[in-house]
This record gives sequence, structure tokens and C-alpha cells, in this order.
Amino acid sequence: MQVAIPHTLGREAARERLRSRAHTLGDAIPGGAAQVTTDWPTPDRMHLNITAMGQVVDGHVDVQDSQLLFDVTLPAMLSFLEPMIAGAIRQQGPKLLR
Repeated sequence: MQVAIPHTLGREAARERLRSRAHTLGDAIPGGAAQVTTDWPTPDRMHLNITAMGQVVDGHVDVQDSQLLFDVTLPAMLSFLEPMIAGAIRQQGPKLLR
């Protein structure tokens, strides 16, 4: 699943804001019991590992000049939640850039 979050900050400013707010990602996941770990394999890609409700979800965020591109791979067991998760990313994603 891919979700784009547009921005007008430019790549460098968006990257710095995402880096400084990545620790808040777990707060955006309903239920409050999610654990999110991040790492940066490249300067413009943040890898995500999310553990919630006994499931592990992997993904990444690519920082681009005019958008953040969230790419999340849902396990088959959670695929029915894709519209809800995409909506949550669209709602919460811009807060990472404030």
C-alpha cells in the first residue's frame, strides 16, 4: 500500500522534520500499544517496523522533493484494514512535518 503526503518544504526540510518527529509515530496508531522502530538505510528513506496486536508490519517512507511516500506491506491477515490504515496515514502524516 502506498500513500503520498504532499508538502512544500523541500526535501531537506521535510527529511529533518521527519527525523525529529519519528519518535511520535507509535502515538498515531490506534490502541496505544504499538511499538515502532525506525532506521535510515539511506538519507531519504526511513525504514519502519511496527508491532501491534501481535502483528508485525514493515514499511518505509521515502522523502521526496514535494511529498513523503509511505509504502507499507500489510500481512494478509490485516489486508482488510488497508483503507483504514491508509486513511490514518493521510490524517496523521502531515503532523510529522509540522
